[in-house]
Amino acid sequence: MDASDGRKRGRRRRIPLSGSVTRIDSLDHEGRGVARINGKVVFVDGALPGESVELQIWQQHPKYDLANATRILNASSLRVVPQCPHFDRCGGCSLQHLEPRAQVAMKQRILEDNLARIGKVECETMLSPIHGPSWGYRHRARLSARYVAKKGGALVGFRERRTHWVVEMNSCEILPPRISELIVPLRELLSAMDLAARIPQVEIAIGDDTYVLTLRVLDAPGEGDLALLRRFAIEHEVGICLQTAGPDSLRGIDTKALPRLSYRLPEFDLEFRFLSSDFTQVNQTVNTVLVRRAVAMLAPADGEVIADLFCGLGNFTLALGRRGARVYGIEGSRELVERAAQNASYNGLAERVQIFAADLFEQPAQAIARLPKLDKILIDPPRAGAFALVEALGAEAPPRIVYVSCDPATLARDAGVLVHGKGYRLRAAGVVNMFPHTSHVESIALFER
Repeated sequence: MDASDGRKRGRRRRIPLSGSVTRIDSLDHEGRGVARINGKVVFVDGALPGESVELQIWQQHPKYDLANATRILNASSLRVVPQCPHFDRCGGCSLQHLEPRAQVAMKQRILEDNLARIGKVECETMLSPIHGPSWGYRHRARLSARYVAKKGGALVGFRERRTHWVVEMNSCEILPPRISELIVPLRELLSAMDLAARIPQVEIAIGDDTYVLTLRVLDAPGEGDLALLRRFAIEHEVGICLQTAGPDSLRGIDTKALPRLSYRLPEFDLEFRFLSSDFTQVNQTVNTVLVRRAVAMLAPADGEVIADLFCGLGNFTLALGRRGARVYGIEGSRELVERAAQNASYNGLAERVQIFAADLFEQPAQAIARLPKLDKILIDPPRAGAFALVEALGAEAPPRIVYVSCDPATLARDAGVLVHGKGYRLRAAGVVNMFPHTSHVESIALFER
């Protein structure tokens, strides 16, 4: 661990206790090994179940300790050599040392444990996991940037684990190869700019045919910096945007016109246009399978009325409309509502799909009251889940709900409301490995009554 971690966590005492040997019992929801030493729980980075390890405790708490595995004495059969040379320091991944299929199995266990422990819910059928490529999958990423004179210029990459420092990296295995190969040229570009010390982030957005880099800049660039950016964009065939403040400040290098991106769902004959600032799934291969499964679970029929709640730019909405349903999409972001409506029109679904803005966290009952009688619902909330929304469902709620989740704890909490308070049964659930090599767990669940 870098000594800087102690500086960053000055309020806690760093305890460099090393040499302890222990056996790892399990993995926690963050992918850390779990052990007990003298009855106290210890979370051990870099350790896998069944292994005996030497560890160094780097932080103590009243009820648990945090440690790093410094030596593996008895390696698990599921341990693999991390593919990325930066894995030991980079905070972008936490599970590259665990065989990919075992990563998926771990996430399935986390989902099952959360449903049982938090929601007190039993799932009737566990679905086969949705997964895709383990490498080069990430089509959206937020990289940190920092000018470090002692390093000879700018650094661009993910942050180190447990610190705010930027990893000195020249490649990234989870980014598509073309973007990974741009890390060094991007470092050289930022190092040459007058604004080098005023660029804290570079966001990556990738469509099927377009790559866009958005530079967060704290000051407006001068003509010299703009010339460097134009040259980089032409040489590497990427779009470049600048963002000086909030999303409304996003603009192209020379004009307010922004590079357009798009992705396709060929199975549904759909193309989605979006901007680099819009939310889209990071893993388009997995997203394609996820949409297919969600639509199959809802089984829309001609003329049925379906609500897609937290619909974003219409990822599920338009696919349901393409299968013949009349779909109402509700989204809190007015920018995404506008984009979803544009996508519906572009794909010839304007008469079948209606999108409107509403706050599903603060006023879910009012939003639902605007809808006609529903046959089915799809819910795809952010990490906070949809507690107020599922609480607001009344006796007239439809008999089938598909819930797409990016946090197993909030899914389990909301499942408890649906099952114990609203009369639904959890028919099926399974994980979606949207983020390989991380502990992030996405899932999909089917509720019926």
